[in-house]
Amino acid sequence: MKLITAIIQPHALQAVTDSLREYGVSGLTITEVAGYGRQGGHTEVYRGAEYTIDTIPKIKVEVLAENADESAIIDLVLAASRSGRIGDGKIWTTDVGTVVRVRTGERNADAV
Repeated sequence: MKLITAIIQPHALQAVTDSLREYGVSGLTITEVAGYGRQGGHTEVYRGAEYTIDTIPKIKVEVLAENADESAIIDLVLAASRSGRIGDGKIWTTDVGTVVRVRTGERNADAV
C-alpha cells in the first residue's frame, strides 16, 4: 500500500479530484495547508502598510492506493495540477504498513 500525498495550488483542486474520481479512486483526504518552497513568501500593501506573508495557502490531497496504482495516480495529479509556474507543488509517496477500516475491522487491500 502507498500513501500518495500532493501539495497543490487551490485552483487545481477541482481538476485533480475530477481526474482521480474518473480513474476510480474511491476516497481521498483534502486539507487546507500553508507553506513555502522556492517561491518563498511575498510582500503586500494593506492600507498603506507593507507586510510580509511568509506562507502561501495550498491544498494537501492524500490518497491511499495499491502499489500497482501508484504511478498512474501520480501522473493524473501531475497532469491536472501542473501550470508550469513556480509554486505548482510537490507529490510524494510513503509506504504504508497496515490499513484498518474501523467500522468493519477489514485490513489492508480490503480496507481501501
